[in-house]
Amino acid sequence: MARTNFDQLLEAGCHFGHLKRKWNPAMAPYIFMERNGIHIIDLHKTVAKIDEAAEALKQIAKSGKKILFVSTKKQAKDVIAEKATSVNMPYVIERWPGGMLTNFPTIRKAVKKMATIDKLMTDGTYGNLSKREILQISRQRAKLEKNLGSIADLTRLPSALFVVDVLKEHIAVKEANRLGIPVFAIVDTNSDPKDIDFMIPANDDAKDSVEVILNACCAAIAEGLEERKAEKADEKAAKEQSEEAAEAKPRRAARKAEKKEEAPVVEEAPAVEEAPAEEEAAPATEE
Repeated sequence: MARTNFDQLLEAGCHFGHLKRKWNPAMAPYIFMERNGIHIIDLHKTVAKIDEAAEALKQIAKSGKKILFVSTKKQAKDVIAEKATSVNMPYVIERWPGGMLTNFPTIRKAVKKMATIDKLMTDGTYGNLSKREILQISRQRAKLEKNLGSIADLTRLPSALFVVDVLKEHIAVKEANRLGIPVFAIVDTNSDPKDIDFMIPANDDAKDSVEVILNACCAAIAEGLEERKAEKADEKAAKEQSEEAAEAKPRRAARKAEKKEEAPVVEEAPAVEEAPAEEEAAPATEE
């Protein structure tokens, strides 16, 4: 069953591309027609691509891996933050920090610095600092929170990237390509899809367009997480059952041995010796 349909995408305006003069020829297979100087995207192909991407995202989530959502566009910021948070995935909606993937250990140090500042606030160290030092540290903490707060739980490289507008986020796409991280992206008619592993041809400028596509993809991720949770519960139940069976086996053997010891021993009656038959009296001989 398709995760979206033609009417939903049409209503959200996913079919509107860019002006004809701004198009990228690599997007020609996904363009249905041109009207009033604007390219119209073939939504039948968009539906198929959404299903393909959603299934791949579901499998990644099911395996317990993280998907990093990226969009610094004003139209998509709030949608990305809301949808990524709903499935407990990291996201970047402010400036993309250069080297975030290729120089990941340095980014992790900055995140740890934020945790260190939080520790200072709670252990009473702040009381020994001057007002100026407290102000400087607070500003630094706010800046780190703004840029890196949404990836604080990302302890290792993500297994996939979901990008809105590959032209604007070209640095993120290049870093992911360099590290072999698969890229999922909403690609408009002015972009080149060659570096994208799972591309979704659609309007990347309209909030409604981005939202309807993210709804389908995040629903698939949620399904993957639920299936993972169910599998873990089944594994736990099977493990507990096998442990109980293993514990029950020696108990049964012990009970069997106890029963054997408690059983009364039946003594055999001594054999009665038969008395020797009396010798028959010899007949008296006549004198």
